Amino acid sequence: MTTITTPISEAIAAPTALAAAADRAADLAEGARAEATRRAYRSDWKSFEGWCAAHGLAALPAAATTVGLFLAAHENLLSVATLTRRLSSIATAHRMAGHPMDTRHPAIRDVLRGLRRTKGSAQRHAEALTTPLVRRAVETCADRLIDLRDRALILVGFGAALRRSELVALNLDDVVVLPEGLRVTIRRSKADQEGEGQVVAIGRTGSATCPVIAYETWIAMAGVIQGKAFRSVDRHGRLGERLSTRAVAKIVQRRAGLAGLDAQAFSGHSLRAGFATSAAAAGVEERIIMKTTRHRSTSVLRRYIHDGRLFERNLAAEVGL
Repeated sequence: MTTITTPISEAIAAPTALAAAADRAADLAEGARAEATRRAYRSDWKSFEGWCAAHGLAALPAAATTVGLFLAAHENLLSVATLTRRLSSIATAHRMAGHPMDTRHPAIRDVLRGLRRTKGSAQRHAEALTTPLVRRAVETCADRLIDLRDRALILVGFGAALRRSELVALNLDDVVVLPEGLRVTIRRSKADQEGEGQVVAIGRTGSATCPVIAYETWIAMAGVIQGKAFRSVDRHGRLGERLSTRAVAKIVQRRAGLAGLDAQAFSGHSLRAGFATSAAAAGVEERIIMKTTRHRSTSVLRRYIHDGRLFERNLAAEVGL
């Protein structure tokens, strides 16, 4: 992504004594967003900048008509959700560089509105890996170290309704094994960018799919005594570095495929969605589910609850079909 000078660094760049403070302030401003968000923004900006260069248009500052043309040119290449994010990325780049960007300008607003009307704005969501499907997925795990890792990762991720980033960030000292179960401390998450920390409990179930037993077995067999709880394992059974969020998605998809499911229908988010869906289907109260999922808003959670209870009553049969 093109280097963008923030207004704060420009304002105090002159005094030598404050140069270090200016650099640090710029770094903090950049770090206000999660790394995944910054990575997506950089990719979006690179795409916009390249498109502008190819068409002889200025990318920074860009005219509102240029942004509108960019959105229209990608109508058949990108989803509305992705185009909306790219617009946000373009606006952020301009703001960081000290240039105003009115995303409500008719040349932008009307194009995006037309795209939503034509293509629809509903996002594609990964299928929920519900309790029965989780059981099928972990049944594909044998006794190799990589199987023990996959089993523990899936069951802990499901049992604590963790996001992929939260799962791979877990250190050994973040997970305390107690007689009652696991006490999982989430140091930082999408909903906790300030790093205040959140704690989730996973109780022992005593079943064949107990997340606590799966985690204890993985840690013991892997010989992990400090650092990252979940790590890569090569084909020779050797431990590597921490897993990436992409690796979590691949593990879920691979196990789903081995279980005879459509692998591409699932993602790392399927574990979190599956927990919420399963809890709703089991009749767990919304406020209780939110203690584990840590949703601040009920809007997303209620979509899972709706899905979980979609076939709770067979109205077609009740009306006599």
